[in-house]
Amino acid sequence: MDIATMRVFFQTAPLVYCSIARQAAENRTSRQLAELKDIQMRFSEKAKEGEAAQAGLLNHAFHEQIGHMARNPYLLAGLKRMLVDHTRLGQTFFAPQSEADKSRVVKAVEQHDAMISAVEAQEPALATDLTLQHWDLSRDQLEKYVRPDPLPLDVISMKDKRNAL
Repeated sequence: MDIATMRVFFQTAPLVYCSIARQAAENRTSRQLAELKDIQMRFSEKAKEGEAAQAGLLNHAFHEQIGHMARNPYLLAGLKRMLVDHTRLGQTFFAPQSEADKSRVVKAVEQHDAMISAVEAQEPALATDLTLQHWDLSRDQLEKYVRPDPLPLDVISMKDKRNAL
């Protein structure tokens, strides 16, 4: 993923996610909703257990299922492409390093539950709003993956060891 693609990703993701959430709330079936709830149950378990890789894959499955619920092949194609990059970038999100990171993971689980409720109630405006809040929660963490803290460089101690092997 180059810089230009990354820029487009961050511009496009909220639009695609929100459009899909809106249509999922309007078009979902009971069977699809049951599948979404099953994915969410497994996602919640893995996120709480700290299983970062599994939580990331189940997060991917959660959002892809919402894409299927929208029943829009045009948006689904774009979503699937976007989810590949989002899942890759999001690996750091589900491997919390601090208490604040852990609380963000808990918040993500809660937001998924709220999104399910909005889709189940067929409330497209609420589903859209919750989806945007969910995107905002992960956006800053995705940017950490792209722009990590610099490695420490202690030039003075290296200078003292210039002849060391």
